[in-house]
Amino acid sequence: MSEILNYLKEHSNQITDTLLRLTKAESPSHTKALVDECGKILREEYERLVGDSVEMIEKTEVGNQLKFTYGTGGEEGQILVIGHMDTVWDEGALPIRHEGNLLYGPGVFDMKGGLTITLWALRALKETGAHLNRKITFLVTTDEEVGSTHSKDIILAEAEKSSVVFVPESSIGPDGAVKTERKGAAQFLMKIEGIAGHAGINAWDGASAIEELAHQILDLKKLANRDEGISVNVGVVNGGTRGNVIAKEAVAEIDVRITKKAQAEKISEAILNRPVFIKGTKVEVLGEIDRYPLERTEEVIHLYEDLKEIASAHGYVLNEGSSGGASDGNFTSGIGIPTIDGLGPLGDGAHTEQEHVDLSNLPYRAALMAEIIHRYANK
Repeated sequence: MSEILNYLKEHSNQITDTLLRLTKAESPSHTKALVDECGKILREEYERLVGDSVEMIEKTEVGNQLKFTYGTGGEEGQILVIGHMDTVWDEGALPIRHEGNLLYGPGVFDMKGGLTITLWALRALKETGAHLNRKITFLVTTDEEVGSTHSKDIILAEAEKSSVVFVPESSIGPDGAVKTERKGAAQFLMKIEGIAGHAGINAWDGASAIEELAHQILDLKKLANRDEGISVNVGVVNGGTRGNVIAKEAVAEIDVRITKKAQAEKISEAILNRPVFIKGTKVEVLGEIDRYPLERTEEVIHLYEDLKEIASAHGYVLNEGSSGGASDGNFTSGIGIPTIDGLGPLGDGAHTEQEHVDLSNLPYRAALMAEIIHRYANK
């Protein structure tokens, strides 16, 4: 399907223009008005380039979500592409600058580059007259960077109707490898209640919540296993009131990452059901597995091999890799839908001041997306 790549190369300047429009529309997760303005521009670009149906899913606490549909397909389900338009950057936090083939700016790599290549992949399929037996649903959410609380349900609902999921999140820099694995994530809140007392007068009568927390932290770290890819991080702690008072309360925020779904229940149970080390203290833990891992299954390997074959025909080698971070692709993989991630363009520096995309790579990544969509829409 070399005509798709040729078409996209011929329109490389216009692809850059789309990415610039989206990047200039800054969209911090917590600023609904700005996210909605970005959504308006994204919708305008879709209607201009593709023109099929658009559904807006209104939200009150975060930006409105958008569901684009291309084609009608048959009775064979749909192909799902999921992305997000919110970014980690506050308005005005980063300048937008163009240096040679590199475009720097807030969210340009994570993940407005991925939104751009998806728009142009659909445009290329349309303009080249590519036949599709399945419809394409392109779901763009607005709270991925803050946990996807308001979008998880619709992501799962659309995934259940889909035969495969493609996620144009940022690729693995610097060579643009796709993500065939992502760690799962869980967050827990530990609350400890002790017995207060005067640190000098009744030093032995109280029960320090802080001391109990210290024991808990050391014991929690025993659950980590580098070889199995399990990490446990106690990232925030707080407790006590004064230096001369035995601490009555202490709290800790715990982040857990896992590589296999089979690990999830075991480690969750171990964290939720804690032993008590200091007599007189009480320990309560709240939380759950938020996202199961995206595992490198046989189906994911097949997806990667197909992508690698397409890339080879385009003249380059496409590598694969894993990520310690989670994405919305974890949700779809977690319910058993074949999912591959990191399909966004070549770039680097996500969530840093050096966030950028290689503009010369945009036609190639859009062609990769278009051809993998075409292949799986006709299987």
